Amino acid sequence: MTTPMIDNFIRPPRGLTETVADLIRIGGVLSFFVALAFFELTEAAVIAFTLPGMLIARFLGMTPIPDAILTTSLIIAAWSNVFELYTSIAWWDMVIHFICAGGLAVAAYVYLARIGAVPPPGTHRVAAIALTTSLGLSLGVLWEVVEWVGFTYVTSQIYVTYEDTISDLVVGGLGALVCGVAVAHVPLVREEQVPASPQLECLSTSP
Repeated sequence: MTTPMIDNFIRPPRGLTETVADLIRIGGVLSFFVALAFFELTEAAVIAFTLPGMLIARFLGMTPIPDAILTTSLIIAAWSNVFELYTSIAWWDMVIHFICAGGLAVAAYVYLARIGAVPPPGTHRVAAIALTTSLGLSLGVLWEVVEWVGFTYVTSQIYVTYEDTISDLVVGGLGALVCGVAVAHVPLVREEQVPASPQLECLSTSP
């Protein structure tokens, strides 16, 4: 017997938008092998680090548009490192942190909703905004730790400064806040994918 998340992953795409989202995901996975063949190993490793994020929306049964946005943003984030856009374009790093932190916070919220730990997306507005913002900030801290480890033990080419770290956390938190508004108002998963949690039913009727 397969689990619901495995069922989501192996389920064939339905409709054009789901097919497009899957094609974007396949392109992201293939881009790892392109990087492995034509670029440095450390650059391929950066892309490999984003692969779980490219797959998570499929496992969670997210609707195709949020799926495609999350996957595309991670592909762009990874290849921006390969082409050194973070150092050549002053504001590019903040744009990527804003989008990726928000998208990953949404995915984290959807996962927690699937296991009944938080209200389903599109129900309890206050909880959705507060929790998504908190998740984005937490993921931002984890990302900065990974950057520091990479800079300290892998390669000094990773750009790490105090100002960069603080600005990344602030911008990522703002991105998560904006995406929290989307979680509060927009159903982000197929209706059959997030069963209502008995412990949280009383919250779903709150404004």
